[in-house]
Amino acid sequence: MLAYVLRRLLLIIPTLFGILLINFVITQAAPGGPVEQAIAKIQGLDKTGSRATGAQGEMSASNNNSQSQSNYRGAQGLDPQLIKDLEKQYGFDKPASERFWIMIKNYLQFDFGKSFFRDQTVIQLIKEKLPVSISLGLWSTLIVYLISIPLGIKKALNHGSRFDIATSSLIIVGYAIPGFLFAILLIILFAGGSYWQIFPMQGLISENFEQLSLTQKILDYAHHMVLPTICLTIGGFATLTMLTKNSFLDEIHKQYVVTAKAKGLNDKQVLYGHVFRNAMLIIIAGFPAALLGVFFTGSFLIEVIFNLDGLGLLSFESVINRDYPVIFGTLYIFTLIGLILRIISDLTYMFVDPRIDFNSRN
Repeated sequence: MLAYVLRRLLLIIPTLFGILLINFVITQAAPGGPVEQAIAKIQGLDKTGSRATGAQGEMSASNNNSQSQSNYRGAQGLDPQLIKDLEKQYGFDKPASERFWIMIKNYLQFDFGKSFFRDQTVIQLIKEKLPVSISLGLWSTLIVYLISIPLGIKKALNHGSRFDIATSSLIIVGYAIPGFLFAILLIILFAGGSYWQIFPMQGLISENFEQLSLTQKILDYAHHMVLPTICLTIGGFATLTMLTKNSFLDEIHKQYVVTAKAKGLNDKQVLYGHVFRNAMLIIIAGFPAALLGVFFTGSFLIEVIFNLDGLGLLSFESVINRDYPVIFGTLYIFTLIGLILRIISDLTYMFVDPRIDFNSRN
């Protein structure tokens, strides 16, 4: 086991390097980098490229006589020294290969730098946004497990019945509905859109949250979490429910179940004394991987619809603004945690079922 763990840990290094390298090349090739965006602001252009009116537009028009030799789009008429200063400010005064190696060296020391457009470090931004993502991920994952496992067991015991067919149909329909579309429907029905004002439409807490008592704070938080949590969980039941059902069906038809019944054990004793323990191995072993969803399940569209400032919204805004330190810093952290959790998941398989031996695989 130790050799397997060491081998997997060593594989993290080239995997991380490859992921960062591929994304670095893609982002460098994409137009509209931070220098170009800064030039657009100086020239009085909005993000769509149209000329802004007012003092900034007149100022840029007066500079059109001095032509710059810069390759940046929209840099005509600007002082070449200004372009060089912008490149130095954003670290583009060095070749791409040198910038990549500097980034790798800093990341090995867990130094992710500072955001280009926010007066905060990458770590500070993640700490600020993480509670929102944890709130969404924790409750949605907990609800999915609490409902899917009992439902999957009942479906396995009633395989082929009307209950099994009806619940499968509902699960498939729920899985097919996009979360953001369901969010809009819930807002229209229950958040004052067109019908009832039962739940708040935005945020995790009310404006007077600090003035509430502890009990009122808990109820206020739960009240705000209902709609976004439902939207995130509606499509998550299908996989775990069917996995649980198929796992129990597989165990129920094995020979040891027939033997246990022949010895006089009733159905409940066989189910919870033998089948449950074996069938739940794959569910338990997959729980570490589910932790990744608990912390990083941020859905951009859900966060935008319910005005939740979490990691999903942060990632989207970072890509739009070409905020490279935030893009690569979050990518590095999330990928590293994901790879480590996959190793833990494999170890959990070996712990709950000693028959599994990854060392024997070629």
